[in-house]
Amino acid sequence: MVLLGAPIPKALLKRDDDGFLEDLSVRSFQFFWEHADPATGLILDRSRTDGERAQQASRANVASIAATGFGLTGLAIAAERGWIREADAADRVRRTLRFFANDAHHQHGWFYHFVDASTGERAWKCELSSIDTALLLAGVLTARGRFRDPEISRLTAAIYERVDFPWMLGGHTNLLSHGWTPETGFLKHRWDRFSELPLLYLLAIGSRTQPISPKTWYAWQRPKVTYGRYKYVNGPPPLFAQQYPQAWIDMRGMRDAAPSGIDYFQNSVIATRAHRAFCLDLAKEFPRSYSENVWGITASDSPRGYVAWGASHGRRSIDGTVVPCAAGGSLMFAPDICVPALKTMQERWGDLIWGRYGFCDAFNPTTGWIDSDVLGIDLGITLLSADNLRGGNVWRWFMRNPEIPQALKLCEFQRA
Repeated sequence: MVLLGAPIPKALLKRDDDGFLEDLSVRSFQFFWEHADPATGLILDRSRTDGERAQQASRANVASIAATGFGLTGLAIAAERGWIREADAADRVRRTLRFFANDAHHQHGWFYHFVDASTGERAWKCELSSIDTALLLAGVLTARGRFRDPEISRLTAAIYERVDFPWMLGGHTNLLSHGWTPETGFLKHRWDRFSELPLLYLLAIGSRTQPISPKTWYAWQRPKVTYGRYKYVNGPPPLFAQQYPQAWIDMRGMRDAAPSGIDYFQNSVIATRAHRAFCLDLAKEFPRSYSENVWGITASDSPRGYVAWGASHGRRSIDGTVVPCAAGGSLMFAPDICVPALKTMQERWGDLIWGRYGFCDAFNPTTGWIDSDVLGIDLGITLLSADNLRGGNVWRWFMRNPEIPQALKLCEFQRA
């Protein structure tokens, strides 16, 4: 039995809405095309909004394996939509997969979070990251599903089937670790409550060679929260926790066998609307920052560095910053509120926040601060969410991989 989401509805987008999303998507993809190392295919973690590399020397050539996963998916989108030639996209995918299959540093198939873009060497003594490896694998599998090329298929199998998922349990029965370092071993934090973890667990459960038990799907907590009239399952404050897994996994119209019988897609629709309501409540404190069509806070740059902020009852860290990818990453969930938000930001602030790659990572209408950088993961979630809204391409390509429907079956998903 193959479990797939509900039929893709035709998005109720006006012609100028679709044109805006096309422009935003092309600009977002441009980052991944321009900032991939020509030899390794590794994609930079960030760049300046004008296309130059990050200003800090320590960041200038640092790649992110998560950004690379988004970039591999972006190549599939770009080929499908004719932004680049099919042959060029497939060639870039092959080069990237060859590097990960044959040359990238790994332990038991897991990759370091940040690496030198030219060599793949570990950067900043970072961890082997379980979730960032999962984001990379999602891009790898999407490329296999889209291009159906013999070498891409062979390399994908080599990369995915090498991952030792039980090893990342780190001695625990059911809960995967956040990562591992050669200095201290497994990180103490576990993927033990709702977050972006569905992608990681389904990849692990569906593995043909080194899977973990389907029981692990039910080992983590699903805390319910209430915000105003909205009730939903939520974890950490950043909205990306709702977005990342479902940028690839088509969970529409399905429920798992948890006692609460969660419809994860509908849960994320509700979470997006609750997030907007949260921002509208913040408008009392920051009237210049938040309004009906200007809202969104998720992990992003800020004047004091990268902050993992979002909707929560503890608002002390929120300073009026707006993060466009909060709405951008939820386009697939709630286009009726997300499209107007993005269009309003672009119309109101124009070139101050809009440039070569679309929106800057974050800006603050209250203080006047505007980020000089863009981040690959934030451009990536906007690109993928927009494409799912416009046609469900990423969902379709990712779900072609038999390991994913098999994982959903093993976890006893049923149509809602």
